[in-house]
Amino acid sequence: MTTRNFRRLNYPAASPKALQAMMQLSGHAHAAGFEEELIELVSLRASQINGCAFCIDMHTKELRAAGASEQKLYLLSVWRETSLYSPRERAALAWTEALTRLGEEGVSDAIYDEALAQFGEAGLVDLTAAVVAINGWNRFSIAFGAEAGHYKAGSLRERAAS
Repeated sequence: MTTRNFRRLNYPAASPKALQAMMQLSGHAHAAGFEEELIELVSLRASQINGCAFCIDMHTKELRAAGASEQKLYLLSVWRETSLYSPRERAALAWTEALTRLGEEGVSDAIYDEALAQFGEAGLVDLTAAVVAINGWNRFSIAFGAEAGHYKAGSLRERAAS
């Protein structure tokens, strides 16, 4: 089980129902049939953008456990500049960045069209749920000061299963 040293309040203990709702959203994203590496790349990229140390630590470890290459981890922040990522991963990463950095202009038609072509309608909705979930987790972890460095790969799945 993950040990978190919350510097503020322990939000899972303060509101178990909020934690349960977040776990259900994350569970849906993981049960949607995406490749584990793809979901973890999306989670890591959003966490990098949001500056969530706890989630960066977690998803880096999960990616290694899923068999991702070290190069994929090292080059994720500059994924557009390398050919390491598949067209499907590239579409998911572009979609993740657009939703995470959502501004006044919204999501471009080009990003939407490519994501839809790669994932289909249901898949794009499920991918959006995954991006919404990680952005939510980032905000919980940052707001309540979840400390990075203690996560052990697989421990979140073990907790969700129990």
